[in-house]
Order: sequence, then C-alpha cells, then structure tokens
Amino acid sequence: MTPIRILVVQDQPILASAIVELLEGAPGFSVYAVARTGADAVLLATRERVRVALMDYRLPDMNGAEAANLIRTANPSTAVVFHTEDDTEEAVLEAISAGASAYLPSSSTPEEILEAVRRAAQEEVLIPVALFAKAVARQRTLAAEEKQHGKLLAEFTSRELDVLRLLGEGHDTAAMARRMQIAPHTVEWHVRHVIEKFGVHSKLQAMLAAARLGIIDV
Repeated sequence: MTPIRILVVQDQPILASAIVELLEGAPGFSVYAVARTGADAVLLATRERVRVALMDYRLPDMNGAEAANLIRTANPSTAVVFHTEDDTEEAVLEAISAGASAYLPSSSTPEEILEAVRRAAQEEVLIPVALFAKAVARQRTLAAEEKQHGKLLAEFTSRELDVLRLLGEGHDTAAMARRMQIAPHTVEWHVRHVIEKFGVHSKLQAMLAAARLGIIDV
C-alpha cells in the first residue's frame, strides 16, 4: 500500500521532531517535509502534492485557517489536520470553514493523531465532539448577536447614522451642522435620540456602541 504522504507544519523544532518521529515510526505514513511557516507550508504543499498537511493552528506568519485555505485552493485533494493548543471556538470555527478534516487538541494521544491522519487521507472528517459543541455554541451566540445588531440598526434613521459617523470622525456639533446642512439644535436633537436608542448616557458611550456594531471605525 502506498504510504500516506504528509507535510508537517510546526514552528517549534522539538515538537516538529516528535511528530515526525511518530509518523515515520508508524506503518503507512511518510513525511515529505517540515514547514515552519504558513507561507512555506503553502509552497511545499503545492510544489509536491501531499495527501495530508498536519498543522499547528498558530503559525508565525498567519493562522492555520488562512494557510489551509491557500493550500486547499491550490490543491483541493490535500486534507488538513490541525494538532494545536488553540482550542478556542473562533479557531475551531475558522478551521471548519477552511475545510479541515480534523482538529485535535495538543492533549491528543499518538494513536489519536495517527488515526486522524489516516481518516483524513480517506476523506473522512474527525472533529472531537467537545470542540465541535463549543464551536456550534459560539456560532449560535454570534448569530444571535448579529440578529440583535440588525434589529438595533433598523431603529436608526439615516440622519442618525450620519450623526454617528460624523461623531466617529471627531466633528463637533457646529461642524456636523455644516456638513449635514441643518441647524445645530437639530444635530443635538439627533444626538439625544441616538443616545436614547443605545440606552447609554453619553456621546462617548454611543460612539463605543456604534463601533461595536461596525457603524464607525475607531
């Protein structure tokens, strides 16, 4: 049987050596190369077609999801297995979105790593239930926040959104009145309404709330 051709992507030399030793010591696996950065991983994976890229998520030049996207765009047949200390919901979601076949925590046993690589080579997906559950919970939270943001944004008039953007640019009442071609007291009226709709008590708090919604950049 042809050995599974593997690219190891790990910037920590000791850990990289341990992973290579594990893979080379097991039947049916062959390590093609070791990459220390995401850019090197993309170059190596596309120069010589590899079946599986076994990657850390946190790389010196980019995160694993970015590298995985580039690798799989250049060579869709390359499966990506993450083996990493980063078990945050955001990382798992990004990895899944990038088409990862497996996402293993650093506590995984050698047997679990070998099994994940083997199954990835067979086009199977293996994401630990606990990590997947965390990612799903995070996705639901983000969806709920986006829905809430959408409802809140719908409450603002176009004039009020203009006021928020001008506040974000650092304009005072007089300057906003000139830009919007309305009276200063009308600007102040819009500002009061914006503060009330956000449920805050000051312009600064309203600006922070607007920044969280992406209405203004700070």
